[in-house]
Amino acid sequence: MDSAEAQLEAFIAKFSPDIAAEASAVLARLAARLPTAHRQVYDNYNALAVGFSPDDRSSNAILSIAVYPRWVSLFFLQGAGLDDPDGILKGDGSQVRHVVLKGADDLDRREIVAMIDRALAAARKPLPASGNGPLVIKSVSAKQRPRRPTAKPV
Repeated sequence: MDSAEAQLEAFIAKFSPDIAAEASAVLARLAARLPTAHRQVYDNYNALAVGFSPDDRSSNAILSIAVYPRWVSLFFLQGAGLDDPDGILKGDGSQVRHVVLKGADDLDRREIVAMIDRALAAARKPLPASGNGPLVIKSVSAKQRPRRPTAKPV
């Protein structure tokens, strides 16, 4: 296992076992589906994010996942212009839309598969046709919110 893979595993391990397992499973499925994508890791203040891009530029990323203390979301980074006939996308920003995943099996749902297909087809820059994209740790925030859910006040 290379250093970037080990670092990503350590970032994921900060989360509760259930969220960590879900994040690992989602990442594995997306990496298998998008083997040529450059995977860019950002261990940010609010969440752990992993983008899937055709190159080393984060501005070209097509999809990403964000891992939060209580859920994992799939982001369509060029999603505002995508057709959403099933109404699954959330958000109203000028570019990004997302879906909160209930588990890695959601990636097999017909409407999510179709949305990923639309996002890949509409990407400003397509993923490479061959090769294996690298995993790169792009940034790690010195200050981060807790990665495990905090107790809610009674």
